[in-house]
Amino acid sequence: MTVYCATSNKGKLREFQLAAPDFDVQQLPRPVPPPEETGSTFEENAALKALYYGSFAAGYHLFADDSGLEVDALGGAPGVNSARYAGPEATDTDNNALLLQRLMGVADRRARFVCVIALVKDGKLVRTFRGSVEGSILNAPRGSGGFGYDPLFYYEAFGCTFGEAPIGDKMLVSHRAQALDAMFTYLRGLLASQVPLPA
Repeated sequence: MTVYCATSNKGKLREFQLAAPDFDVQQLPRPVPPPEETGSTFEENAALKALYYGSFAAGYHLFADDSGLEVDALGGAPGVNSARYAGPEATDTDNNALLLQRLMGVADRRARFVCVIALVKDGKLVRTFRGSVEGSILNAPRGSGGFGYDPLFYYEAFGCTFGEAPIGDKMLVSHRAQALDAMFTYLRGLLASQVPLPA
């Protein structure tokens, strides 16, 4: 079964494909300009993106995710603005630097990664799937793996950051892995129940 994903982020695409090797997860066949992300929640932005990109994959299921980092001491920021925390053209390095600046001298470093995936087909929102993982923010980045805030996100059960953890280990516990697992479990259920789906 082919399922299209809407992302230009190579790190996310790799995780999407690793999450369900029994599905053919593909990017849209041609580049599409991104929509403006105007939602105030992960659910709103994921649905907005999925419905927009879904119009370019008629007859197929398509999913889009919205994910980010919530830091308790910052009132949940950067939240839905995680990718644009330091500005519209910000790099991961820019965003990490701003986060560390705003947490300077702050003792409470509790944080969580959140991912919401919206699944659509034929112009309709089918369902959303949410995952989250708890951790804390270090005082300096560690590890060159992953992307985004991974080098700052310390996961106690691993004893290291997501930037240091092997991707296979990360995909057992991450927020994105949880949401993807829920979505692919749902799709497998559809297949098993003989609901007609595109090949």
